[in-house]
Amino acid sequence: MLLNRRPDVERFLARPDPAVRAALVFGRDLGVVRERAAELAGKLTERPDDPFDVALVTDSDIDDDPARLADELMAYSLMGGRRLVRLRLSSERAGPDKQAAEALERHAAGEFNPEAFFLIEAGNLDRNSAVRRAAEKGAAAVAIPCYEDEVGDLARLTREGLAKDRLSLTNEALDIFVRRLPHERGVARREIERLALYLGPGSGATGTADDLEDFLGVEPEASLADAAQDAFGGRLAAAQTGLRRAAQEGEGGPAAVRAMSIHLGRLRRTATLRAAGAELAEAAKASGVFWKNEREFLRQARVWELGPLAELQPELLAADRACKQTGSPDQLIAERLALTIAARAKRLGL
Repeated sequence: MLLNRRPDVERFLARPDPAVRAALVFGRDLGVVRERAAELAGKLTERPDDPFDVALVTDSDIDDDPARLADELMAYSLMGGRRLVRLRLSSERAGPDKQAAEALERHAAGEFNPEAFFLIEAGNLDRNSAVRRAAEKGAAAVAIPCYEDEVGDLARLTREGLAKDRLSLTNEALDIFVRRLPHERGVARREIERLALYLGPGSGATGTADDLEDFLGVEPEASLADAAQDAFGGRLAAAQTGLRRAAQEGEGGPAAVRAMSIHLGRLRRTATLRAAGAELAEAAKASGVFWKNEREFLRQARVWELGPLAELQPELLAADRACKQTGSPDQLIAERLALTIAARAKRLGL
């Protein structure tokens, strides 16, 4: 059964139907996926973090042991409560997707522990996903898609988040703040928390547009950083404009190449952390991405993997050496490097 209307989703999360034995929560915005899955888990068991009541399984676990899901779904709670089996799919590979679908269908049909609940969290699954099809058509299962927040969602999130600290914003300030918020739920929440610290938790303050001017202006935009981001995002014209603007501001070719090297380093660190099992948003945060750029960086990080980045590294080293030679056309070298990066980004689908 598919639940894609907000009232239906909120009703189910507040009071899960006893006839439902499995739920798939999925979508592009993993922050929303995690929040909804956590809310549902809290309704299903009194101790959602207790390993005696809850089993947490990943796609790597079922790669190593294909029988793991069936074993967990047949087991009973050691503490006498309701058994909860949580599966986190971090990729869209066919193997784990098919295994999850088979386990969901069998559990929904009553083959395993009828008192257990099977909760699956996944990223953006297309209509060819086996587990998505199984959840949508199952009578004892639900599929809950999670879409990126719209402006109204972000406004509600901001009001609720600030209200917990006895804070608020004027209508004008709320409009300004929401328009600057990224549409990734996890990143947006961190910015709301940062705003609360800025206004003073528990102070009862109402932030104004003037207050936000100082808050939002803490970190100025850098032309070179923007140009590097545009290059890796496949936007050559914007990258060249940024490089030329930076040159007018006194930043030459070596600084431009260094900015592109820094951006590559962040993408490489993010890809390395993801390969080690970290979630994309967490990996990006650990790589030092500025909050204003996080949405675009996440878009790029989904595409730029370690292989393409390693192939590009010699190009940056060569450009760096060329820029430092006496009399070199360093601005032209930087623009040519941006062209090379943008062209590769385009070939990767950006």
